Amino acid sequence: MRMSGLLGAAVLSVLATAAAMPAPAFAAKEPPSCAAIRFRPLAAGMQDGEQDAGLYKSRFGKLEVRGTVKGGEPQDYYVVANGKKLAPVAGGVPKSAASCAQQKKMPAPASQTASSCTGDAFTVVIDRAGNQRTALFYGHQNGAWKFCSAGAVPSRES
Repeated sequence: MRMSGLLGAAVLSVLATAAAMPAPAFAAKEPPSCAAIRFRPLAAGMQDGEQDAGLYKSRFGKLEVRGTVKGGEPQDYYVVANGKKLAPVAGGVPKSAASCAQQKKMPAPASQTASSCTGDAFTVVIDRAGNQRTALFYGHQNGAWKFCSAGAVPSRES
């Protein structure tokens, strides 16, 4: 009898402690202010048309890198965020995004976007300054990272 009483008291103690603990830290955690996500290219010999090269999904949103294939070879890559192709950034790339790219050891974004983006690896740099999120897309080719494009990341609700 005495053993079950002690066990019951221990269980109640654990439950009371758990109830008094604050919510987990990740529950209210904000997305990072600067992040870089790497993607691989499409394999040669893919079917012509639009193909998914990579997907990154978190509780903050979803990023996809897609490629256009012709003759079995990738011709161009681009980013889709939360189901929408990135819209150009109004007023040019924000200074905070250029600083974020520098933090991630990527070249400064150019004022002009590339006519097409190809490479053997890809990186999407995400800058979150205030409520605005900007994605910078880079392709790795011939041993160097090259800026491809920048776009405003739509919110998940849009």
